[in-house]
Amino acid sequence: MIVFCLVGHPLKLWGKYRERLSEDIRRRMGRENRNSEPVVDIVYIQCLILLEDIVTSMSGKSLLHFGLPEPIREESIIIKNRKFMSELAYDISRLIQVVSVGVSKFNHDQKKVYDDVLNSVASNFGQLFFLDAPGGTGKTFLINLLLAKVRSGKNIAIAVASSGIAATLIDGGKTAHSAFKLPFNLNHSDNAICNISKQSDMAYILRETKFIVWDECTMAHKKGVEPLTRTLQDITGSNRLMGGLTVLLAGDFRQTLPVVPRGTRADEIKACLKSSILWPHIKVLSLKVNMRVSLQNDLTAKEFSELLIDIVR
Repeated sequence: MIVFCLVGHPLKLWGKYRERLSEDIRRRMGRENRNSEPVVDIVYIQCLILLEDIVTSMSGKSLLHFGLPEPIREESIIIKNRKFMSELAYDISRLIQVVSVGVSKFNHDQKKVYDDVLNSVASNFGQLFFLDAPGGTGKTFLINLLLAKVRSGKNIAIAVASSGIAATLIDGGKTAHSAFKLPFNLNHSDNAICNISKQSDMAYILRETKFIVWDECTMAHKKGVEPLTRTLQDITGSNRLMGGLTVLLAGDFRQTLPVVPRGTRADEIKACLKSSILWPHIKVLSLKVNMRVSLQNDLTAKEFSELLIDIVR
């Protein structure tokens, strides 16, 4: 129509019908991204690219010649937007329902942690938290609800863990090394940074991120956590801790500490998060009620769980 007919207002025509023209693209992107709603701007860009290909083949001219927007064709921009879109590709209505049902099951400790973390996210305060949570206290349940709440507001929340198994238990979880490109030789530098350049796709995502959670961080070497704050400061241009992002570190020091090859017990203690320069700036939150035992309503199991806590104190 725009090639062979004299369209008076092509931009208005695009604005009126762009949603219908891009329906198939929206559905395809939804299937590729967990069957959830893709970012609208990305859908329209892809639609404009297809339209321009058709128009160019028919007339040898671009959309700009006919008074329509010229689509972004740079591969790096498209890839960056796809990665950004994948971090937002969640079913918002389902997340809202999950949060509504889950929060009603919180005990007092879980509700306090939930409120403290979300207050920091909402106010952009950028607090660094550590969640001390022995096994069975509902840590993973709480973390997944925090992620769901942040994502339900169409915000980016990044979830990582120190091990692959732990990462699979968190919604959208990845290993910390994979997500943050942590350096391998952690012991060789006191000022290491993650392998993320300021112009990279991941840097683009991190600048838009509202919340980061790192589960089982007690297994990680302190020099694996410290590079993250330096990297975030560099990427965001902020000297605040973690670049001003709200970050929740979670784990249990009663379990596995960092592995130091040929190291002594003192070396392991020195390598753990409590020995980090970050620790004095961390707000410690705790889960004390063993929900797994409480649901069993078994007095013997309760006494055994309390015994385990007493042993490691």
